[in-house]
Amino acid sequence: MKVFWRFLLQKSLSQHWLKRVHYAVFGLGDSCYQKYNFVTKKLDKRLMDLGGKAILERGLGDDQQPSGYEGTLDPWLSSLWRMLNMIKPELLPSGPDVLIQDTTLIDQPKVQITYHNIENVVSHSSDTGSVRSMHPGKSSSNRNGYPDCFLKLVKNLPLTKPNSGKDVRHFEFEFVSHAIEYDTGDILEVLPGQDSAAVDAFIRRCNLDPDSLITVSPKGMDCNGHGSRMPVKLRTFVELTMDVASASPRRYFFEVMRFFATAEHERERLEYFASPEGRDDLYQYNQKERRTVLEVLKDFPSVQMPLEWLIQLVPMLKKREFSISSSQSSHPNQVHLTVSVVSWTTPYKRKKKGLCSSWLAALDPRDAVSLPVWFQKGSLPTPSPSLPLILVGPGTGCAPFRGFIEERALQSKTISIAPIIFFFGCWNEDGDFLYKDFWLNHSQNNGVLSESTGGGFYVAFSRDQPEKVYVQHKLREHSGRVWNLLAEGASVYIAGSLTKMPTDVTSAFEEIVSKENDVSKEDAVRWIRALEKCGKYHIEAWS
Repeated sequence: MKVFWRFLLQKSLSQHWLKRVHYAVFGLGDSCYQKYNFVTKKLDKRLMDLGGKAILERGLGDDQQPSGYEGTLDPWLSSLWRMLNMIKPELLPSGPDVLIQDTTLIDQPKVQITYHNIENVVSHSSDTGSVRSMHPGKSSSNRNGYPDCFLKLVKNLPLTKPNSGKDVRHFEFEFVSHAIEYDTGDILEVLPGQDSAAVDAFIRRCNLDPDSLITVSPKGMDCNGHGSRMPVKLRTFVELTMDVASASPRRYFFEVMRFFATAEHERERLEYFASPEGRDDLYQYNQKERRTVLEVLKDFPSVQMPLEWLIQLVPMLKKREFSISSSQSSHPNQVHLTVSVVSWTTPYKRKKKGLCSSWLAALDPRDAVSLPVWFQKGSLPTPSPSLPLILVGPGTGCAPFRGFIEERALQSKTISIAPIIFFFGCWNEDGDFLYKDFWLNHSQNNGVLSESTGGGFYVAFSRDQPEKVYVQHKLREHSGRVWNLLAEGASVYIAGSLTKMPTDVTSAFEEIVSKENDVSKEDAVRWIRALEKCGKYHIEAWS
């Protein structure tokens, strides 16, 4: 895609370069994000600027819709087929409603599996002159790749009161071997463990042999198990790569399932679910209830799908990202995380839990479990000690800023530092005031958040009074201090929930600029946009 995009941006291409080309663009997006379907819109505009003719309006899929992106895709595809039939009817054998034979859709899965016997594996290991780890993290079968390192849990502490309505934990990990260098603002990716009983139930339901040694590769590649493709046990492969008991399958999973259903009533129901007409009912059954792959397969007992199709269609077990809440300068051999343990009740009163957060919460430091992890740069760059900061982090959004404060406090012992003001938000002072003592300690006695050093710490307790008070209200309340710091060249950092918070906070900043600088709302919006363009306005939000 990058090569294609760079090619389209060549200045030598004229505005008539695509004048004979018809095109259509459909994008996959999520309206929670500020730059919703940004790539789709840019591509559509560039093709049009080069003289291309759009045969229908671009489609913007939104994963926030009740039916996901399919809610927009189905009518868009119907329009596409109608337009193609009008423009090039000879391309469609029998018009837009032509049916393709079922078997042509399902006879070629995209992966192939090679089974091995243990004697050949041991023999090959001896021939290469080394004993190789059977850990899937060292195999190309592991779709998550090589971990950067392994961490050992040493602390698992609750940050919220039992009756607060939330369960937020503070985790401390130590490096098992060498320490990886990380910066404040970086992200830790964790591969969660799956419930063993659920993995075993999936294997039994699919009539698989858990002890089989397999290698998995894309169709058409050499798959003899030699070289870097280390055979692993089938059960290990499932456990570390296939999300069988947490993620909900997409609609295509149901479409393929119907080809393997031997019971007529199951086949009819699956065919309906896979159709545009059944989209809303599929949403009620699947996405809204967050049914897992295992639950769906149990509801259709006549379906026996080959392992190749299961590997292709079962959602991948994904790494979960967490903002690191510690400074390595303060904790040289440790990494800290601040994690909200996710749980909810479905419309049919079924209890559901977040896979990674509940797995982490159940870990006991005494068990000395090693976690495979990856370090990544986040969207919050490490600030220079001379840079004034305005931090906004309600709830677990405070996590990266705990690391910022630790780092700045350490720096203040040897060099002159710029001031920081921090806006934190939670429900109740008594229930979920995360790291209360930490913030208050740094806001007193010439700490980095104390007013005596030019800083400040302001808390919005949203439910401690009849009217709701959020961080944006506290920003407006202290608009003079906020503007003074912005005028001194401060950078803004916002972290937290990807709902309305980032938008509401940005609106508050625009109002502050308009009021304190005595400019129009439009000029204030442009001022904040300019701040963003020059790398001084950062948002890291998650759903």
